[in-house]
Amino acid sequence: MTERALVFTDEREVSIQQTEASDLGEDEVAVDAHLSAISSGTELLIYRGQVPSGITADSSLETLDGDLSYPLQYGYALVGTVVDAGRDVDDAWVDREVIAFHPHQTRFNSTTDCLTPLPPDLERRAGVLFPSAETATNFLLDGAPKVGERVVVFGAGVIGLCTTSLLAEFPLDSLVVVEPRPSRRELAREFGADEVIPPEDVDTPFESVGDDHASADLVYELSGQPDTLNDAIDVVGYDGRIVVGSWYGSKQSPLRLGESFHRDRIDIISSQVSTIDPTLRGRWSKDRRTHTALDTLRTVDHDALITDVVSFERAGDAYERLDETTAGTIQVLLSYD
Repeated sequence: MTERALVFTDEREVSIQQTEASDLGEDEVAVDAHLSAISSGTELLIYRGQVPSGITADSSLETLDGDLSYPLQYGYALVGTVVDAGRDVDDAWVDREVIAFHPHQTRFNSTTDCLTPLPPDLERRAGVLFPSAETATNFLLDGAPKVGERVVVFGAGVIGLCTTSLLAEFPLDSLVVVEPRPSRRELAREFGADEVIPPEDVDTPFESVGDDHASADLVYELSGQPDTLNDAIDVVGYDGRIVVGSWYGSKQSPLRLGESFHRDRIDIISSQVSTIDPTLRGRWSKDRRTHTALDTLRTVDHDALITDVVSFERAGDAYERLDETTAGTIQVLLSYD
């Protein structure tokens, strides 16, 4: 049998191609896709040809291998239904809806270790946002927000808004979101931000604070723009933390480390969802984080995040739409039904 898969063939080129379906292994299940989400971070870097040459795919995901050079399949946010099971798999998996970290494809085989059952109280549209919710959960584990802190989030895309929603549950002194697009600033306010400002006003988020520490304690850089890291350094205070969740690909970050950075003992923390902070692994496993992220999906307004649903056969239109960064586009889904 043949299935259809999305393939990145060159810079700003994707195509739907036939792929031979492999025989179902004894420890595998077959999954029919319903929806998949396009990552506006890594996937757009691949689409735009902004990935460093020779870099490998995420080795923590069994569905991704080799490097990120063209042609390649990529994607990690799909919801489907198990339609068949190998001899060694419990029949209870058949007809179960699952979340899969798998590239965009109509049908595929997978071991159950690579699948997360979609809880019956969550819609498919919520399920495809699971990787975003898991990433936001990881950001909070890495940043460790504390009571009474002042927190700034740069970027109100899907990841930034999920992170904002989680931070809004904490007893912070203030939560400020910095975002250039007015529509996203308004959405950030709805997701719990105390204040939303455009980048040109980033110098004044705490000017009304009447103490000697009118700066951020914790900053999340989630804009995907390398220059923003300098703004994060400027806005954070003494001994502050900056969690960098953006992946810049081949884009360069001209850091200004000769000014306040050195004397202020600022920590820049790399956060990536493939791993958990080594200092937390004694108590936090990926399974525990998965359960926490699923709880997050129950509180995040996924309908507000999902702005476009495009037929899988017209995937090229979906990537063009995201690439143009139109004001009203946030999360784009591909539909296989």
